[in-house]
Amino acid sequence: MGLASCDSNTDVASNEQASNFPNILFVIMDDVGIDQMASFGYGGKIQPKMPNIDTIAQAGVRFRNTWSMPECSPGRAAFFLGQYPTRTNIRQAIGQNDLANSQISPYTMTAPKLLKQAGYESAMFGKFHLAGPENNQAGNLTPRTLGWDYFYGWIGGLPASVDTTAGGVAPANTYSCGFVPAKPNLGGANAGACYQADNSCKQISHSLPQQDSAGMQCLDSGGIFVRNEVCGVPPASLDFTRQNGYYVSPLVIIDGDTMEEVPLTDPRSRGYRTRIETQAAIDWIKSRPADKPWMATVSYSAAHTPWQQPPGSLVSGYEGPAASGVDCKGSVAGRLIQDKMTEAMDTEFGRLLVDTGLAERNADGKLVYNPAASNTIIVIAGDNGSLGSAVKYPFQLSQAKGTAYQTGVWVPLIVAGPQVAQPDREVDHMLNTVDVFQLFGELADIDVQQTVPYTIDSTGVLPYLSNPDQASLRTVNFTLGGVNIQKNGARNGPCVISGSCSQIPVTKSVCEDNQGIWWGSGYSDASVVDNGGAGYLMCGEVNQALYKDNQPLINILPETSMAIRNDDYKLVRNITQTYEPATDSFGLSTTEELYQIDQAVPKPLLDTTDRNLLLSPTPQTQAIYDDLRAKLERMLASNPDCPGDGNMDGVVDAKDLAEWRRIAHDWGQSSVYDFMINGFYDGLTNNLDETVIQNNLGKTCEKSYALH
Repeated sequence: MGLASCDSNTDVASNEQASNFPNILFVIMDDVGIDQMASFGYGGKIQPKMPNIDTIAQAGVRFRNTWSMPECSPGRAAFFLGQYPTRTNIRQAIGQNDLANSQISPYTMTAPKLLKQAGYESAMFGKFHLAGPENNQAGNLTPRTLGWDYFYGWIGGLPASVDTTAGGVAPANTYSCGFVPAKPNLGGANAGACYQADNSCKQISHSLPQQDSAGMQCLDSGGIFVRNEVCGVPPASLDFTRQNGYYVSPLVIIDGDTMEEVPLTDPRSRGYRTRIETQAAIDWIKSRPADKPWMATVSYSAAHTPWQQPPGSLVSGYEGPAASGVDCKGSVAGRLIQDKMTEAMDTEFGRLLVDTGLAERNADGKLVYNPAASNTIIVIAGDNGSLGSAVKYPFQLSQAKGTAYQTGVWVPLIVAGPQVAQPDREVDHMLNTVDVFQLFGELADIDVQQTVPYTIDSTGVLPYLSNPDQASLRTVNFTLGGVNIQKNGARNGPCVISGSCSQIPVTKSVCEDNQGIWWGSGYSDASVVDNGGAGYLMCGEVNQALYKDNQPLINILPETSMAIRNDDYKLVRNITQTYEPATDSFGLSTTEELYQIDQAVPKPLLDTTDRNLLLSPTPQTQAIYDDLRAKLERMLASNPDCPGDGNMDGVVDAKDLAEWRRIAHDWGQSSVYDFMINGFYDGLTNNLDETVIQNNLGKTCEKSYALH
């Protein structure tokens, strides 16, 4: 299949120039909001221990006022594109049904494409979740088409659900954590046979309190544990083709133009994800030539659901969830397990730094980091706020990931390296994750605003590193979450979590991994009002079914949630599905709220609903609201549609016809040359889309307005 080239026509920097550019280590934490970070002063007494990341935070700059997007894919796209979701149409986590129109376009200037102009090699390790593999011509090759030279990880991103059969050794729902626990837990064992996919076997036992259960030891080694048995002929029930949360995943490796889809039976696809992600990054970084700059993105899957215990050797102590007898489906245990997953990530991050020579250990094992010891800058960020049930005090569980409230979009951002003047300081000025894209360009001496041929939303970050007295470069900040584009206007199915209905989870399994009840097609929970197995399409239909079944209606979470702020005030707009029993009709309700907010430690002013200033407006708050609302409208209108310009070069011309023709001939399915017709996308690249191009030939699409 012919794929869009990821190469740039811009001249690559000379070897001498490139050797002076810093290497970039970019670490993304999944679902780790600022409330999880003791180094930022929040979170109360019960927090994950992160001594290695804390060390880097103390040696660099902590940006204490950074917004991302409410969910992972739009947040991560912001890092690598410098654009808000209003321009990318990536408004929520990318799922199997989302069309190419809500994935990163192969024609965009991604961070690795940008840095390639300065001679950089780029690699990503771990979670991708930016495009494909479904509804994308490139399939599992999407990292390559978007500019990465090397990739080692998972394209779809999310770990699969926990295998409660523990590899086929027990009926479904026997082992909620995916492995056989130790005695005296139900179904537990302290010894047994550990089989590998190649039929080799090893006896494993558990005898010490400070030791993983035999079942966990086996799972961590890539095997399947048969309790209370000795090695012999493997039982026929063993199934090495089952995915299992963080321990068995379908790995993809891309090296240049070569792509390998690693089967689940391969040892490389078996083992704890955070270790796999870290080791792959170590191997690649250590193999880099000294005269060529590199950017390594370690895109950790942790601490996203499904929550599953990490190996005990990666965490501090075996208390609570590190013991093997907890119920991984329970929200209380899950909250503690997530802390351990975050701690394990921090442990592996420390190993990454030590094994690549970016840091060392002193005699007592503490990480020692000298920013001036290497020409490498370290950037650490969260992709969105924390998941509700994991949120730490005083942040709000009900206003977490998936919303535009502070708990949902306020993320940690840490930058350390030789570029930082006066390390161990904080910056309270507003930043957005789109600004990280511009930082990458600044480090390579690239004028991002001039180089990128279309509008980007980022502002500079490097001035804050070099000048401790740098004034704010932003007057406003913005965030947006919503729905992605699916065929003929479809949506993710409804998921009821803690009495509220959401359409954020992309599948039934993701819904259930988040302690939810799936009401879409294929529902299986007895609490769902039966409709013959068809399931429900929208949360409004859930309330309709409940009403007609004489049950109380439930809260529907916003379908679209956005916010804009200045230094002191924040405007939140929510658009929510509604069901009106009196008329048996559906609709959308738009609400707005205004809050005064700050970054005070340890208890910031948050946008809790009891503090909504619009409930009792004054002339002052009305003026603030009017100003922010006008800016929000300008932001939403800042990317006018340009039908026919699929390659984003700002003009509808013969190049678009040629690209449409190539894609329609070679692929014919969803692509960025599938245009909206009569309000919908049909998921096909066909003659209807050619007509759109023909009708707009010669149209010029100017750079649109960016509000900073």
